[in-house]
Amino acid sequence: MVGVSKIEIQESSEQLKTLMHQQTCAMAKERLQVLYLLKSLQAKDITEAAKLIGRDRTTVQRWLQKYQQGGIETLIAERTGQGRKRLIGAAVNQALYQIN
Repeated sequence: MVGVSKIEIQESSEQLKTLMHQQTCAMAKERLQVLYLLKSLQAKDITEAAKLIGRDRTTVQRWLQKYQQGGIETLIAERTGQGRKRLIGAAVNQALYQIN
């Protein structure tokens, strides 16, 4: 288990609501929504917030652990690709597209 049971949210509910509406990425919006639900007391605990957004409790706890470690910037940071690098170079790839 991740181990986040109590969390202190630094931002006000109005700040969270504004940030949530500014987001274009669904992932960031969903994570900010959890903070907003907890801060505005619409959800009394992490389990209830997880049920409201349709996620598992451990997923929400992982998000909140990220928030505790690095704040909102860390929580809503876009993930970078972890996959294997392409073997075909950009020039070769462009040439293949021009053939078709």
